[in-house]
Amino acid sequence: ESNSKRFVEVGRVVLLKSVPFSGKIAVIAEIIDHNRAIIDGPTTGVPRQPSPYKHLTLTPLKLSGLPRGAGTKKVRKEVEKEAIVDKWDTSSWAQKRIAVQKRLALTDFGR
Repeated sequence: ESNSKRFVEVGRVVLLKSVPFSGKIAVIAEIIDHNRAIIDGPTTGVPRQPSPYKHLTLTPLKLSGLPRGAGTKKVRKEVEKEAIVDKWDTSSWAQKRIAVQKRLALTDFGR
């Protein structure tokens, strides 16, 4: 059995799949029930809001020192302290997403 499972837990960094914030990352601040969680992305422009799990993709990144129900100020402080945005930007997953977006933006003349 693999040890690299991604669990829905407070502090887990998620990638949003739904419009208007698709492609941005946020942090799970509180678990509401088995279908929804409160997410917050103070450094990426994602407001604190409830979001269904089907609109989120769990990433391997996690904030270790985030308590349950932490406010936006605490989330911002922990994200900046652990440099989560920089870790995400340097990950191969984020690099692949950027490469795909660049490829989609090309025209026949750019290829």
